Amino acid sequence: MRMLKLVVAGVAAMQLAGCGVSSVTECTTEPQSSWLDQQQFQDGLKAKGYKITEFKVTEGNCYEIYGHNSEGKKVEIYFNPVDGAVVKQEMK
Repeated sequence: MRMLKLVVAGVAAMQLAGCGVSSVTECTTEPQSSWLDQQQFQDGLKAKGYKITEFKVTEGNCYEIYGHNSEGKKVEIYFNPVDGAVVKQEMK
C-alpha cells in the first residue's frame, strides 16, 4: 500500500510539473511587418554604447540581445520589436 501511494504521488508530481506556466517571454502579437528593422534597431543600441555579441528573434516575438551595456556590465535583454521597449532584462 505504501508503494502504491509513492507511485501515485510521483505520477501526480510529474503531471503537475508539466502543467506549469510557460517560461517563454512574450513581447508582442503584432505582425512582423510592424516591427522595427533589425539592423537599424541594433545600430541604435550600439550608438547608445551597447556591445552586442548575439542578437536573435525569440519564440515569444522579442528581439533579444546578449552582450554588454554602456557601463560594461554583461546583459541579456528582451525588447518589444514594435516600439523597442525593454520587456525583460538580466544583468550579470
